[in-house]
Amino acid sequence: MASAGLRDELDCSICLNLYTNPVTLRCGHNFCRVCIDRVLDTQDQSGIYSCPECRVKSPKQPLQRNITLHNVVEHFRSTQPHQEKVTGIYCTYCVDSPVPAVKSCLHCEASLCDKHLRVHNKSPEHVLSEPRTSLENRKCSVHQKVLEYYCTEDAACICVSCSLAGEHRGHQVEMMDEASEKKKKKLRNVFQKLITKREKTEKRVQSLEERRRKAQEKADGEVERVDVLFIAIRRQLDDLEKKVLSEISRQEKEESLSLSALIHQLEIKKDELSRKMKHIEELCNMTDPLTVLQEPDTGDLCDPEEGGGDEDTGGHDKAHDVDVDGIAGMLHKGFSDILTYLPSISLAKPKEIEIYEEGPADILLDVNTAANDILISKNLKTATWTKITQNRPETAKRFQSPQVMSSRRFTSGRHYWDVEISRSRDWMVGGCYPSIDRRGDRSHIGENNKSWSLCGGLEYKNQCTVRHDSKDVLLPHQVSSNRVRICLDYGAGQLSFYELCDPIRHLHTFTTTFTEPLHAVLCVWGGSIKILGGGAAVRKRPQ
Repeated sequence: MASAGLRDELDCSICLNLYTNPVTLRCGHNFCRVCIDRVLDTQDQSGIYSCPECRVKSPKQPLQRNITLHNVVEHFRSTQPHQEKVTGIYCTYCVDSPVPAVKSCLHCEASLCDKHLRVHNKSPEHVLSEPRTSLENRKCSVHQKVLEYYCTEDAACICVSCSLAGEHRGHQVEMMDEASEKKKKKLRNVFQKLITKREKTEKRVQSLEERRRKAQEKADGEVERVDVLFIAIRRQLDDLEKKVLSEISRQEKEESLSLSALIHQLEIKKDELSRKMKHIEELCNMTDPLTVLQEPDTGDLCDPEEGGGDEDTGGHDKAHDVDVDGIAGMLHKGFSDILTYLPSISLAKPKEIEIYEEGPADILLDVNTAANDILISKNLKTATWTKITQNRPETAKRFQSPQVMSSRRFTSGRHYWDVEISRSRDWMVGGCYPSIDRRGDRSHIGENNKSWSLCGGLEYKNQCTVRHDSKDVLLPHQVSSNRVRICLDYGAGQLSFYELCDPIRHLHTFTTTFTEPLHAVLCVWGGSIKILGGGAAVRKRPQ
Protein backbone atom coordinates (compact mmCIF):
# COMPACT_ATOMS: atom_id res chain seq x y z
CA MET A 1 0.00 0.00 0.00
CA ALA A 2 2.82 2.37 0.84
CA SER A 3 4.40 1.59 -2.51
CA ALA A 4 1.13 2.28 -4.34
CA GLY A 5 0.71 5.60 -2.52
CA LEU A 6 4.27 6.60 -3.36
CA ARG A 7 3.65 5.69 -7.00
CA ASP A 8 0.68 8.08 -7.10
CA GLU A 9 2.87 10.88 -5.82
CA LEU A 10 5.50 10.15 -8.49
CA ASP A 11 3.10 10.16 -11.46
CA CYS A 12 2.88 13.15 -13.76
CA SER A 13 -0.68 14.53 -13.78
CA ILE A 14 -0.46 15.01 -17.58
CA CYS A 15 0.82 11.68 -18.91
CA LEU A 16 -0.13 9.70 -15.77
CA ASN A 17 3.24 7.96 -15.89
CA LEU A 18 6.33 8.23 -13.73
CA TYR A 19 8.07 11.58 -14.00
CA THR A 20 10.61 11.81 -16.79
CA ASN A 21 13.11 14.63 -16.33
CA PRO A 22 10.77 16.41 -13.88
CA VAL A 23 10.61 20.24 -13.68
CA THR A 24 8.88 22.56 -11.17
CA LEU A 25 6.67 25.60 -11.90
CA ARG A 26 6.54 28.73 -9.68
CA CYS A 27 3.39 27.37 -8.03
CA GLY A 28 5.30 24.28 -6.86
CA HIS A 29 3.67 21.66 -9.06
CA ASN A 30 5.86 19.15 -10.91
CA PHE A 31 5.53 17.79 -14.44
CA CYS A 32 7.56 15.91 -17.02
CA ARG A 33 9.52 18.41 -19.08
CA VAL A 34 8.05 17.09 -22.36
CA CYS A 35 4.51 17.14 -20.99
CA ILE A 36 4.60 20.69 -19.65
CA ASP A 37 6.36 21.93 -22.81
CA ARG A 38 3.46 20.60 -24.88
CA VAL A 39 0.88 22.34 -22.65
CA LEU A 40 2.75 25.64 -22.59
CA ASP A 41 3.23 25.52 -26.37
CA THR A 42 -0.58 25.44 -26.81
CA GLN A 43 -0.81 28.62 -24.71
CA ASP A 44 1.68 30.63 -26.83
CA GLN A 45 -1.01 32.35 -28.89
CA SER A 46 -2.80 33.81 -25.84
CA GLY A 47 0.44 34.79 -24.18
CA ILE A 48 -0.96 33.73 -20.82
CA TYR A 49 0.53 30.66 -19.19
CA SER A 50 -1.19 28.74 -16.43
CA CYS A 51 -0.47 25.61 -14.39
CA PRO A 52 -2.56 22.60 -15.52
CA GLU A 53 -3.09 21.73 -11.86
CA CYS A 54 -4.01 24.94 -10.06
CA ARG A 55 -4.53 27.33 -13.06
CA VAL A 56 -2.23 29.89 -11.47
CA LYS A 57 -1.15 32.29 -14.15
CA SER A 58 2.44 33.37 -14.56
CA PRO A 59 4.72 34.76 -17.27
CA LYS A 60 6.66 32.19 -19.30
CA GLN A 61 10.07 31.58 -17.82
CA PRO A 62 12.82 28.93 -17.91
CA LEU A 63 11.75 25.73 -16.23
CA GLN A 64 13.73 24.61 -13.19
CA ARG A 65 14.72 20.96 -13.08
CA ASN A 66 13.75 19.18 -9.84
CA ILE A 67 16.90 17.10 -9.17
CA THR A 68 15.63 15.69 -5.89
CA LEU A 69 12.39 14.43 -7.42
CA HIS A 70 14.37 13.03 -10.37
CA ASN A 71 16.56 10.97 -8.02
CA VAL A 72 13.54 9.70 -6.07
CA VAL A 73 11.84 8.59 -9.30
CA GLU A 74 14.96 6.82 -10.57
CA HIS A 75 15.39 5.03 -7.26
CA PHE A 76 11.73 3.96 -7.29
CA ARG A 77 12.01 2.83 -10.90
CA SER A 78 15.08 0.66 -10.13
CA THR A 79 13.22 -1.12 -7.30
CA GLN A 80 10.27 -2.09 -9.53
CA PRO A 81 10.67 -5.38 -11.47
CA HIS A 82 8.25 -4.43 -14.23
CA GLN A 83 7.74 -0.94 -15.56
CA GLU A 84 5.33 0.24 -18.18
CA LYS A 85 7.08 0.90 -21.45
CA VAL A 86 6.52 4.51 -22.54
CA THR A 87 6.57 4.75 -26.32
CA GLY A 88 6.64 8.54 -26.47
CA ILE A 89 3.63 8.54 -28.87
CA TYR A 90 0.54 10.36 -27.65
CA CYS A 91 -3.11 10.38 -28.59
CA THR A 92 -3.84 12.72 -31.49
CA TYR A 93 -7.23 13.73 -30.06
CA CYS A 94 -6.20 14.51 -26.47
CA VAL A 95 -5.37 18.18 -26.96
CA ASP A 96 -5.61 19.51 -23.42
CA SER A 97 -3.15 17.03 -21.95
CA PRO A 98 -0.98 14.41 -23.70
CA VAL A 99 -2.16 10.84 -23.18
CA PRO A 100 -0.04 7.88 -24.38
CA ALA A 101 -1.41 6.19 -27.51
CA VAL A 102 -2.13 2.44 -27.54
CA LYS A 103 -2.88 2.06 -31.28
CA SER A 104 -2.42 3.93 -34.54
CA CYS A 105 -5.04 3.97 -37.34
CA LEU A 106 -3.45 3.79 -40.77
CA HIS A 107 -6.62 5.02 -42.45
CA CYS A 108 -7.11 8.04 -40.19
CA GLU A 109 -3.36 8.66 -39.83
CA ALA A 110 -3.95 9.17 -36.12
CA SER A 111 -2.81 7.66 -32.82
CA LEU A 112 -5.45 6.71 -30.27
CA CYS A 113 -5.55 6.32 -26.49
CA ASP A 114 -7.79 3.77 -24.79
CA LYS A 115 -10.72 6.17 -24.56
CA HIS A 116 -10.67 7.26 -28.19
CA LEU A 117 -9.99 3.70 -29.37
CA ARG A 118 -13.28 2.55 -27.88
CA VAL A 119 -15.28 5.02 -30.00
CA HIS A 120 -13.15 4.59 -33.13
CA ASN A 121 -14.72 3.40 -36.37
CA LYS A 122 -14.55 -0.40 -36.67
CA SER A 123 -14.99 -0.58 -40.44
CA PRO A 124 -12.46 -2.71 -42.41
CA GLU A 125 -10.70 0.21 -44.07
CA HIS A 126 -9.59 1.42 -40.63
CA VAL A 127 -6.44 -0.64 -40.17
CA LEU A 128 -4.98 -0.56 -36.65
CA SER A 129 -1.33 -1.12 -35.80
CA GLU A 130 1.08 -0.52 -32.97
CA PRO A 131 1.63 3.16 -32.14
CA ARG A 132 3.75 4.87 -34.81
CA THR A 133 5.26 8.32 -35.07
CA SER A 134 5.11 8.44 -38.86
CA LEU A 135 2.32 6.91 -40.94
CA GLU A 136 3.35 8.22 -44.36
CA ASN A 137 5.33 5.08 -45.18
CA ARG A 138 2.15 3.04 -44.63
CA LYS A 139 0.40 4.70 -47.62
CA CYS A 140 0.91 4.50 -51.36
CA SER A 141 2.99 7.42 -52.57
CA VAL A 142 0.91 7.56 -55.81
CA HIS A 143 -2.67 7.09 -54.64
CA GLN A 144 -2.27 8.06 -50.96
CA LYS A 145 -4.16 4.96 -49.92
CA VAL A 146 -3.24 2.39 -47.28
CA LEU A 147 -0.86 -0.32 -48.47
CA GLU A 148 -2.92 -3.51 -48.17
CA TYR A 149 -1.59 -5.84 -50.85
CA TYR A 150 1.70 -7.36 -51.94
CA CYS A 151 2.64 -7.81 -55.61
CA THR A 152 4.54 -11.11 -55.86
CA GLU A 153 5.85 -10.30 -59.38
CA ASP A 154 7.45 -6.97 -58.43
CA ALA A 155 7.98 -7.80 -54.74
CA ALA A 156 6.34 -4.52 -53.71
CA CYS A 157 3.65 -3.44 -51.26
CA ILE A 158 0.73 -1.74 -53.13
CA CYS A 159 -2.67 -0.25 -52.47
CA VAL A 160 -5.99 -1.35 -54.01
CA SER A 161 -5.75 1.30 -56.75
CA CYS A 162 -2.29 0.03 -57.80
CA SER A 163 -3.78 -3.43 -58.18
CA LEU A 164 -6.90 -2.39 -60.08
CA ALA A 165 -5.79 0.49 -62.26
CA GLY A 166 -2.15 1.15 -61.55
CA GLU A 167 1.08 -0.24 -62.90
CA HIS A 168 0.52 -3.53 -61.04
CA ARG A 169 -2.80 -4.24 -62.78
CA GLY A 170 -3.08 -7.91 -63.76
CA HIS A 171 -0.21 -8.96 -61.50
CA GLN A 172 -0.62 -11.71 -58.95
CA VAL A 173 -1.19 -10.08 -55.58
CA GLU A 174 -1.71 -11.29 -52.03
CA MET A 175 -2.94 -9.77 -48.83
CA MET A 176 -0.07 -8.25 -46.91
CA ASP A 177 -0.72 -10.42 -43.87
CA GLU A 178 -0.70 -13.57 -46.01
CA ALA A 179 2.45 -12.49 -47.88
CA SER A 180 4.08 -11.56 -44.59
CA GLU A 181 3.34 -14.99 -43.12
CA LYS A 182 4.81 -16.69 -46.20
CA LYS A 183 7.94 -14.59 -45.95
CA LYS A 184 8.16 -15.29 -42.23
CA LYS A 185 7.92 -19.01 -42.99
CA LYS A 186 10.79 -18.74 -45.46
CA LEU A 187 12.76 -16.68 -42.99
CA ARG A 188 12.16 -19.27 -40.28
CA ASN A 189 13.48 -21.97 -42.64
CA VAL A 190 16.50 -19.83 -43.41
CA PHE A 191 16.88 -19.18 -39.71
CA GLN A 192 16.90 -22.92 -38.96
CA LYS A 193 19.47 -23.51 -41.70
CA LEU A 194 21.60 -20.73 -40.30
CA ILE A 195 21.34 -22.28 -36.84
CA THR A 196 22.49 -25.62 -38.29
CA LYS A 197 25.37 -23.98 -40.13
CA ARG A 198 26.35 -22.05 -37.05
CA GLU A 199 26.33 -25.23 -34.96
CA LYS A 200 28.48 -26.98 -37.59
CA THR A 201 30.82 -23.99 -37.65
CA GLU A 202 31.06 -24.00 -33.87
CA LYS A 203 31.83 -27.73 -33.89
CA ARG A 204 34.44 -27.15 -36.59
CA VAL A 205 35.99 -24.37 -34.56
CA GLN A 206 36.02 -26.60 -31.48
CA SER A 207 37.56 -29.42 -33.51
CA LEU A 208 40.27 -27.13 -34.90
CA GLU A 209 40.95 -25.72 -31.46
CA GLU A 210 41.27 -29.27 -30.13
CA ARG A 211 43.64 -30.12 -32.99
CA ARG A 212 45.66 -27.01 -32.28
CA ARG A 213 45.82 -27.93 -28.61
CA LYS A 214 46.89 -31.48 -29.40
CA ALA A 215 49.44 -30.25 -31.93
CA GLN A 216 50.86 -27.90 -29.32
CA GLU A 217 50.96 -30.69 -26.74
CA LYS A 218 52.59 -33.04 -29.23
CA ALA A 219 55.16 -30.41 -30.22
CA ASP A 220 55.88 -29.68 -26.56
CA GLY A 221 56.24 -33.41 -25.93
CA GLU A 222 58.62 -33.82 -28.87
CA VAL A 223 60.67 -30.84 -27.74
CA GLU A 224 60.88 -32.40 -24.30
CA ARG A 225 61.83 -35.79 -25.74
CA VAL A 226 64.52 -34.26 -27.95
CA ASP A 227 65.88 -32.27 -25.02
CA VAL A 228 66.09 -35.46 -22.97
CA LEU A 229 67.69 -37.31 -25.88
CA PHE A 230 70.44 -34.74 -26.24
CA ILE A 231 70.92 -34.55 -22.49
CA ALA A 232 71.53 -38.31 -22.51
CA ILE A 233 73.87 -38.01 -25.52
CA ARG A 234 75.80 -35.18 -23.87
CA ARG A 235 76.02 -37.26 -20.70
CA GLN A 236 77.48 -40.16 -22.65
CA LEU A 237 79.85 -37.78 -24.46
CA ASP A 238 80.92 -36.35 -21.11
CA ASP A 239 81.52 -39.86 -19.82
CA LEU A 240 83.52 -40.70 -22.93
CA GLU A 241 85.53 -37.48 -22.57
CA LYS A 242 86.32 -38.26 -18.94
CA LYS A 243 87.28 -41.82 -19.83
CA VAL A 244 89.61 -40.77 -22.66
CA LEU A 245 91.18 -37.93 -20.68
CA SER A 246 91.65 -40.29 -17.75
CA GLU A 247 93.41 -42.79 -20.03
CA ILE A 248 95.65 -40.06 -21.44
CA SER A 249 96.45 -38.89 -17.90
CA ARG A 250 97.19 -42.47 -16.84
CA GLN A 251 99.55 -43.02 -19.73
CA GLU A 252 101.20 -39.65 -19.15
CA LYS A 253 101.67 -40.41 -15.44
CA GLU A 254 103.05 -43.86 -16.18
CA GLU A 255 105.45 -42.38 -18.73
CA SER A 256 106.46 -39.63 -16.32
CA LEU A 257 107.26 -42.11 -13.53
CA SER A 258 109.24 -44.31 -15.89
CA LEU A 259 111.22 -41.37 -17.25
CA SER A 260 111.83 -40.01 -13.76
CA ALA A 261 113.39 -43.35 -12.73
CA LEU A 262 115.55 -43.39 -15.83
CA ILE A 263 116.65 -39.79 -15.30
CA HIS A 264 117.63 -40.65 -11.72
CA GLN A 265 119.76 -43.57 -12.95
CA LEU A 266 121.39 -41.39 -15.58
CA GLU A 267 122.11 -38.66 -13.04
CA ILE A 268 123.94 -41.22 -10.87
CA LYS A 269 125.87 -42.40 -13.91
CA LYS A 270 126.71 -38.82 -14.86
CA ASP A 271 128.11 -38.13 -11.37
CA GLU A 272 130.24 -41.29 -11.59
CA LEU A 273 131.57 -40.22 -14.97
CA SER A 274 132.35 -36.74 -13.66
CA ARG A 275 134.29 -38.26 -10.75
CA LYS A 276 136.29 -40.45 -13.11
CA MET A 277 136.97 -37.52 -15.43
CA LYS A 278 138.26 -35.43 -12.53
CA HIS A 279 140.56 -38.23 -11.34
CA ILE A 280 141.94 -38.74 -14.84
CA GLU A 281 142.45 -35.02 -15.21
CA GLU A 282 144.42 -34.95 -11.96
CA LEU A 283 146.63 -37.82 -13.14
CA CYS A 284 147.27 -36.07 -16.43
CA ASN A 285 148.40 -32.95 -14.59
CA MET A 286 150.93 -34.81 -12.40
CA THR A 287 154.67 -34.34 -13.20
CA ASP A 288 155.93 -37.31 -11.20
CA PRO A 289 155.98 -40.39 -13.45
CA LEU A 290 156.25 -42.71 -10.48
CA THR A 291 152.99 -41.54 -8.98
CA VAL A 292 151.13 -41.89 -12.28
CA LEU A 293 152.44 -45.39 -12.84
CA GLN A 294 151.74 -46.53 -9.30
CA GLU A 295 147.94 -45.83 -9.69
CA PRO A 296 145.76 -48.98 -9.95
CA ASP A 297 144.66 -50.29 -13.35
CA THR A 298 142.67 -47.53 -15.06
CA GLY A 299 141.35 -49.45 -18.04
CA ASP A 300 137.76 -48.87 -17.00
CA LEU A 301 138.40 -45.13 -16.94
CA CYS A 302 140.02 -44.92 -20.32
CA ASP A 303 137.62 -47.10 -22.42
CA PRO A 304 136.10 -44.64 -24.88
CA GLU A 305 133.73 -47.29 -26.37
CA GLU A 306 131.74 -47.71 -23.15
CA GLY A 307 128.05 -47.39 -23.94
CA GLY A 308 124.57 -48.77 -23.40
CA GLY A 309 122.94 -45.68 -21.89
CA ASP A 310 121.85 -44.11 -25.14
CA GLU A 311 120.50 -47.34 -26.55
CA ASP A 312 118.57 -48.04 -23.35
CA THR A 313 117.10 -44.56 -23.40
CA GLY A 314 116.05 -44.85 -27.01
CA GLY A 315 114.39 -48.21 -26.36
CA HIS A 316 112.50 -46.85 -23.39
CA ASP A 317 111.22 -43.87 -25.33
CA LYS A 318 109.90 -46.11 -28.07
CA ALA A 319 108.19 -48.56 -25.74
CA HIS A 320 106.53 -46.16 -23.29
CA ASP A 321 105.38 -43.24 -25.46
CA VAL A 322 101.70 -42.11 -25.27
CA ASP A 323 99.60 -44.54 -27.32
CA VAL A 324 98.03 -42.08 -29.81
CA ASP A 325 96.58 -44.87 -31.95
CA GLY A 326 95.03 -46.47 -28.87
CA ILE A 327 93.43 -43.17 -27.82
CA ALA A 328 92.03 -42.71 -31.35
CA GLY A 329 90.64 -46.24 -31.25
CA MET A 330 89.01 -45.58 -27.87
CA LEU A 331 87.34 -42.44 -29.24
CA HIS A 332 86.12 -44.24 -32.35
CA LYS A 333 84.67 -47.09 -30.31
CA GLY A 334 83.01 -44.69 -27.89
CA PHE A 335 81.34 -42.74 -30.70
CA SER A 336 80.25 -45.97 -32.37
CA ASP A 337 78.73 -47.21 -29.11
CA ILE A 338 76.73 -44.00 -28.72
CA LEU A 339 75.36 -44.32 -32.25
CA THR A 340 74.77 -48.05 -31.93
CA TYR A 341 72.81 -47.86 -28.70
CA LEU A 342 71.05 -44.60 -29.53
CA PRO A 343 67.64 -46.39 -29.87
CA SER A 344 68.04 -47.64 -26.31
CA ILE A 345 68.48 -44.18 -24.81
CA SER A 346 65.60 -43.31 -22.53
CA LEU A 347 63.24 -40.61 -23.73
CA ALA A 348 61.55 -40.19 -20.35
CA LYS A 349 60.80 -36.83 -18.80
CA PRO A 350 63.77 -34.74 -17.68
CA LYS A 351 63.20 -35.62 -14.03
CA GLU A 352 63.37 -39.31 -14.92
CA ILE A 353 66.45 -39.36 -17.18
CA GLU A 354 67.92 -42.86 -17.36
CA ILE A 355 70.61 -44.48 -19.45
CA TYR A 356 69.88 -47.94 -20.82
CA GLU A 357 72.63 -50.46 -21.35
CA GLU A 358 72.53 -53.79 -23.15
CA GLY A 359 70.86 -56.55 -21.21
CA PRO A 360 71.18 -60.33 -21.52
CA ALA A 361 70.40 -61.88 -24.90
CA ASP A 362 67.17 -63.82 -24.37
CA ILE A 363 65.59 -64.13 -27.85
CA LEU A 364 65.17 -67.84 -28.62
CA LEU A 365 63.16 -69.42 -31.43
CA ASP A 366 60.13 -71.58 -30.68
CA VAL A 367 60.40 -74.86 -32.61
CA ASN A 368 56.70 -75.52 -32.01
CA THR A 369 55.90 -72.61 -34.36
CA ALA A 370 58.54 -73.38 -37.02
CA ALA A 371 57.33 -74.49 -40.45
CA ASN A 372 58.50 -77.89 -41.72
CA ASP A 373 60.74 -76.26 -44.34
CA ILE A 374 62.64 -74.34 -41.63
CA LEU A 375 65.59 -75.90 -39.84
CA ILE A 376 66.20 -74.57 -36.30
CA SER A 377 69.71 -74.71 -34.85
CA LYS A 378 70.42 -76.46 -31.55
CA ASN A 379 71.02 -73.14 -29.76
CA LEU A 380 67.61 -71.93 -31.05
CA LYS A 381 69.26 -68.89 -32.64
CA THR A 382 69.31 -69.66 -36.38
CA ALA A 383 66.50 -70.38 -38.84
CA THR A 384 67.58 -71.96 -42.17
CA TRP A 385 65.38 -72.69 -45.15
CA THR A 386 65.61 -76.32 -46.28
CA LYS A 387 64.14 -78.45 -49.04
CA ILE A 388 64.05 -81.44 -46.70
CA THR A 389 60.83 -81.52 -44.72
CA GLN A 390 61.34 -81.80 -40.98
CA ASN A 391 58.25 -83.95 -40.41
CA ARG A 392 57.23 -82.07 -37.31
CA PRO A 393 53.68 -82.74 -36.10
CA GLU A 394 51.01 -80.45 -37.53
CA THR A 395 49.60 -78.28 -34.74
CA ALA A 396 47.59 -75.07 -34.53
CA LYS A 397 50.76 -73.17 -33.56
CA ARG A 398 52.88 -74.27 -36.54
CA PHE A 399 53.31 -71.95 -39.54
CA GLN A 400 52.63 -73.33 -42.97
CA SER A 401 54.91 -70.76 -44.64
CA PRO A 402 58.69 -70.72 -43.82
CA GLN A 403 58.33 -68.70 -40.62
CA VAL A 404 59.13 -69.09 -36.92
CA MET A 405 58.27 -67.06 -33.81
CA SER A 406 60.27 -66.43 -30.66
CA SER A 407 59.33 -68.25 -27.48
CA ARG A 408 59.70 -64.97 -25.56
CA ARG A 409 56.82 -62.52 -25.76
CA PHE A 410 56.83 -58.86 -24.76
CA THR A 411 54.01 -57.07 -22.95
CA SER A 412 55.82 -53.97 -21.67
CA GLY A 413 59.12 -52.14 -21.62
CA ARG A 414 61.80 -51.53 -24.28
CA HIS A 415 63.60 -54.41 -26.01
CA TYR A 416 65.73 -55.06 -29.07
CA TRP A 417 67.20 -57.95 -31.03
CA ASP A 418 69.84 -58.05 -33.79
CA VAL A 419 69.68 -60.42 -36.75
CA GLU A 420 72.13 -61.42 -39.48
CA ILE A 421 70.83 -62.50 -42.90
CA SER A 422 72.94 -64.92 -44.97
CA ARG A 423 72.34 -64.72 -48.75
CA SER A 424 68.62 -65.28 -48.62
CA ARG A 425 66.51 -65.06 -51.74
CA ASP A 426 63.74 -63.48 -49.69
CA TRP A 427 63.59 -62.67 -46.00
CA MET A 428 61.36 -60.88 -43.51
CA VAL A 429 61.98 -59.91 -39.90
CA GLY A 430 59.76 -58.12 -37.42
CA GLY A 431 57.12 -58.75 -34.77
CA CYS A 432 53.66 -60.30 -34.58
CA TYR A 433 50.79 -61.06 -32.22
CA PRO A 434 50.28 -64.66 -31.05
CA SER A 435 46.83 -64.61 -32.70
CA ILE A 436 48.33 -64.31 -36.20
CA ASP A 437 47.01 -66.84 -38.74
CA ARG A 438 49.37 -69.78 -39.23
CA ARG A 439 48.05 -70.84 -42.67
CA GLY A 440 47.19 -69.15 -45.94
CA ASP A 441 48.59 -66.20 -47.87
CA ARG A 442 47.56 -63.79 -45.13
CA SER A 443 49.74 -65.62 -42.61
CA HIS A 444 53.00 -64.08 -43.90
CA ILE A 445 54.27 -61.40 -41.56
CA GLY A 446 53.24 -57.96 -42.78
CA GLU A 447 50.34 -59.33 -44.85
CA ASN A 448 47.83 -58.83 -42.02
CA ASN A 449 47.01 -56.33 -39.29
CA LYS A 450 48.65 -58.48 -36.62
CA SER A 451 52.26 -58.24 -37.78
CA TRP A 452 54.91 -55.73 -38.89
CA SER A 453 57.93 -56.60 -41.02
CA LEU A 454 61.04 -55.41 -42.85
CA CYS A 455 61.41 -57.27 -46.18
CA GLY A 456 64.46 -57.77 -48.39
CA GLY A 457 66.63 -60.30 -50.19
CA LEU A 458 68.62 -60.96 -53.33
CA GLU A 459 65.52 -60.55 -55.49
CA TYR A 460 64.98 -57.10 -53.98
CA LYS A 461 68.52 -56.03 -55.02
CA ASN A 462 69.08 -54.55 -51.56
CA GLN A 463 66.01 -52.31 -51.95
CA CYS A 464 64.04 -53.09 -48.78
CA THR A 465 60.42 -52.41 -47.93
CA VAL A 466 58.42 -52.29 -44.70
CA ARG A 467 55.01 -53.94 -44.63
CA HIS A 468 51.89 -53.96 -42.44
CA ASP A 469 48.38 -55.12 -43.30
CA SER A 470 49.50 -55.82 -46.92
CA LYS A 471 50.60 -52.19 -47.35
CA ASP A 472 54.19 -51.72 -48.52
CA VAL A 473 56.42 -48.68 -48.03
CA LEU A 474 59.55 -48.71 -50.21
CA LEU A 475 62.59 -47.42 -48.34
CA PRO A 476 64.28 -44.49 -50.10
CA HIS A 477 67.81 -45.94 -49.89
CA GLN A 478 69.46 -49.30 -50.31
CA VAL A 479 70.42 -51.50 -47.36
CA SER A 480 73.99 -52.69 -47.86
CA SER A 481 74.56 -54.34 -44.48
CA ASN A 482 73.33 -57.86 -43.76
CA ARG A 483 72.71 -57.00 -40.12
CA VAL A 484 69.50 -55.41 -38.83
CA ARG A 485 68.38 -54.28 -35.39
CA ILE A 486 64.70 -54.40 -34.35
CA CYS A 487 63.79 -52.12 -31.44
CA LEU A 488 60.50 -52.42 -29.56
CA ASP A 489 59.04 -49.77 -27.26
CA TYR A 490 55.85 -51.54 -26.19
CA GLY A 491 54.47 -48.73 -24.04
CA ALA A 492 55.01 -46.09 -26.75
CA GLY A 493 53.60 -48.44 -29.42
CA GLN A 494 56.72 -48.26 -31.60
CA LEU A 495 58.54 -50.97 -33.59
CA SER A 496 61.69 -49.60 -35.28
CA PHE A 497 64.20 -51.05 -37.73
CA TYR A 498 67.87 -50.02 -38.00
CA GLU A 499 70.67 -50.99 -40.35
CA LEU A 500 73.75 -51.94 -38.32
CA CYS A 501 76.30 -50.08 -40.43
CA ASP A 502 78.85 -47.47 -39.39
CA PRO A 503 77.21 -45.28 -38.28
CA ILE A 504 73.94 -47.04 -37.50
CA ARG A 505 71.07 -45.87 -39.74
CA HIS A 506 67.37 -45.66 -38.95
CA LEU A 507 65.20 -47.33 -41.59
CA HIS A 508 61.59 -47.05 -40.42
CA THR A 509 59.37 -46.88 -37.34
CA PHE A 510 55.82 -48.27 -37.08
CA THR A 511 53.65 -46.46 -34.55
CA THR A 512 50.47 -48.08 -33.20
CA THR A 513 48.78 -49.16 -29.98
CA PHE A 514 49.70 -52.74 -29.14
CA THR A 515 46.69 -54.73 -27.97
CA GLU A 516 48.36 -58.15 -27.57
CA PRO A 517 51.75 -59.49 -26.51
CA LEU A 518 54.38 -59.18 -29.25
CA HIS A 519 56.74 -61.95 -30.46
CA ALA A 520 59.84 -61.66 -32.60
CA VAL A 521 59.29 -63.46 -35.93
CA LEU A 522 61.54 -64.54 -38.83
CA CYS A 523 60.69 -65.60 -42.38
CA VAL A 524 63.32 -66.87 -44.87
CA TRP A 525 63.57 -68.51 -48.33
CA GLY A 526 66.83 -69.88 -49.77
CA GLY A 527 69.11 -68.83 -46.93
CA SER A 528 69.26 -68.35 -43.18
CA ILE A 529 68.67 -65.75 -40.48
CA LYS A 530 70.61 -65.76 -37.23
CA ILE A 531 69.74 -63.92 -34.02
CA LEU A 532 73.01 -62.31 -32.91
CA GLY A 533 71.85 -60.86 -29.64
CA GLY A 534 69.31 -58.69 -28.00
CA GLY A 535 67.74 -58.12 -24.68
CA ALA A 536 65.74 -55.88 -22.47
CA ALA A 537 66.64 -52.39 -21.39
CA VAL A 538 68.57 -52.51 -18.11
CA ARG A 539 68.19 -49.28 -16.18
CA LYS A 540 71.28 -47.48 -14.96
CA ARG A 541 70.87 -44.26 -13.05
CA PRO A 542 73.15 -41.41 -14.17
CA GLN A 543 76.17 -40.84 -11.94
